[in-house]
Amino acid sequence: MDIAALLTSAGINIAVCVVLFSLYSILRKQPSNVNVYFGKRLASRSSKSRDLCLDRFVPSPTWVMKAWETTQEEMLTTGGLDAVVFSRMVVFSIRVFSVAAVICTILVLPVNYYGRDRKHKNIPFESLEVFTIENVKEGSEWLWAHCLALYIITLTACTLLYFEYKCITNLRLLHITSSQPNPSHFAILVRGIPWSPDQSYCETVKKFFSFYHPSTYLSHQIVYKSGSVQKLKECAAAFVFFKSRYAALTVAQSLQTSNPMLWVTDLAPEPQDVYWSNLCIPYKQLWIRKITTFAASVTFVLVFLIPVTFAQGLTQLDKLEKMFPFLTGMLQKKFVIQLVTGYLPSVILVLFLYAVPPVVMLFSTMEGCVSRSERKTSACSKFLYFTIWNVFFVNVFAGSVISQLAVFSSLTELPAQLAKAVPAQATYFTTYVLSSGWASLAFEIMQLFPLFCNLFQRFILGYNEDTINGFLTFPYHTEVPRILLFGFLGFTCSILAPLILPFLLFYFVLAYLVYRNQILNVYIKKYDSGGQLWPIAHNTTVLSLLVAQVIALGVFGIKQSPVASGFTFPLLICTVLFHQYCRQRFLPIFKNNATQVLIDMDRRDERCGRMEQIYEQLTSAYCQFSSSNQSECFSSQGEREDVRTPQDMEKANEMTEDISWPPVIHSFDKPVKGGK
Repeated sequence: MDIAALLTSAGINIAVCVVLFSLYSILRKQPSNVNVYFGKRLASRSSKSRDLCLDRFVPSPTWVMKAWETTQEEMLTTGGLDAVVFSRMVVFSIRVFSVAAVICTILVLPVNYYGRDRKHKNIPFESLEVFTIENVKEGSEWLWAHCLALYIITLTACTLLYFEYKCITNLRLLHITSSQPNPSHFAILVRGIPWSPDQSYCETVKKFFSFYHPSTYLSHQIVYKSGSVQKLKECAAAFVFFKSRYAALTVAQSLQTSNPMLWVTDLAPEPQDVYWSNLCIPYKQLWIRKITTFAASVTFVLVFLIPVTFAQGLTQLDKLEKMFPFLTGMLQKKFVIQLVTGYLPSVILVLFLYAVPPVVMLFSTMEGCVSRSERKTSACSKFLYFTIWNVFFVNVFAGSVISQLAVFSSLTELPAQLAKAVPAQATYFTTYVLSSGWASLAFEIMQLFPLFCNLFQRFILGYNEDTINGFLTFPYHTEVPRILLFGFLGFTCSILAPLILPFLLFYFVLAYLVYRNQILNVYIKKYDSGGQLWPIAHNTTVLSLLVAQVIALGVFGIKQSPVASGFTFPLLICTVLFHQYCRQRFLPIFKNNATQVLIDMDRRDERCGRMEQIYEQLTSAYCQFSSSNQSECFSSQGEREDVRTPQDMEKANEMTEDISWPPVIHSFDKPVKGGK
């Protein structure tokens, strides 16, 4: 591919972006589209303007200024901590790739371009390979420039990562301490409740926690299967509430019985975050579900190799002519060559990738996630590694499945294999940034599907009322992987093919404006994971740096530069040590709530006299159905006459083979005299 083909792809995408952004600036002003482009304002019942002036039909950049001027505090209030974390991912990418673009343009690009003694063509007709490290001759003394650029990029990325991790950690702690009393801090989720033929799950839960946690147990709420006959579909799961946050944390993190498959306790998700349909999944099935999901994910990855290999094959015209001889004449035309090699492959891959998010979301649901944020985070991880594998590795090692797997059969040859393959595919990654990056942002801001639904509703069905799309929450499970994938491509190709960096930097700047606009106006916040997406971003960025360093190590070996190779080894070790330090320093705060923080919050509420009010709110916080059913599934500690004594427990243990706390036995239903 030459510069002209790349410019053809860029021109097509620029034209698409200009048209769609201009249409958006007009459509967002139309009163009939307020539920499409201002769903958040409609949800808050804010007043909406129905101005009929001519300005409504003239494109304007007012939304750009609003998105640019919005502060982090406004983002935190509007979209929650997850929105702030996502915005900081984009800001981090802008900062690190701004440095990379400057360094590589000044230091690396001239070395690549003049790496061999050759007669150069005019820039538009130059092959893109001239601007990659492939053009540097073996044994060149100028490869130190690539090694130095790699050091600068790695040092910049690690420094920014550390301060971002520290800042987001502080924001998470502030999110926990400064918010209103959260019912999930006083609640745990109990699964694997043993079944008894003589009493309900509700009574079993009440007796167990009243006996083993009498001083801290407050009440509980049983979980029911959703259905028409709700009273007969009781689940072996319940929310149990305690008198303090510390008590709930202690019980959630401790083993309740000697049988770890019974009375399994975890911290409860927030009420709005509960994924009720998965709470009734038997706990003993979860490990089977995870294995099945993993097997299905691997199968899906292998099946997806077919469209990826087909899309990548379009960049090789000689193979295309052999497969389709009737296209030989058409493929001789210059514009067709530029279109086929520079635009179609990435577009076809993008279209196939649109089918992936629903599938990975289904897999995450099958795993048994108990919260919506956990389900979305799990889908985010799956989609992230799926796209990195298919967009990067499969395209790098294009060919049959067997040959792709053979590449990874020998780890010692992996750097050399990557060093040979990545520079050759760097131009494809550049066009992918254009088609999947720039164009996708234009389609995101247009909200084509909600727009078509709105037009159909108003002009076909004749329904003119503004309605809220209740499912319009921010799609973190698709957009976070997209941002991190482009960061992965940027790090791995920065010193190999620096021409990708200007296109990548423009994408991140545009993404900063588009996503902030969508968070402020379109998407509604229903729940917040408390910044759980940042560890994924940190791990992926470190992985990107390590892959870039491994590729550089292979390139320096092929180019016979022992000095550059020798300096790359310490960089690999230091990057791994930095990652381990961040895991030890910051990650535990994202895994568990700190005891010190929770005790301080408990004491603060006790001094302010808010505990009784919090206890009253707990009774209705986790309401699975209507309020009329609430009293049937909610039980408090008030009635204690059925609590069994240690003597009861000893007798029961003699009559059962299960050494865990048994369900109520027939002969021990009645209280023993002298029992509490």
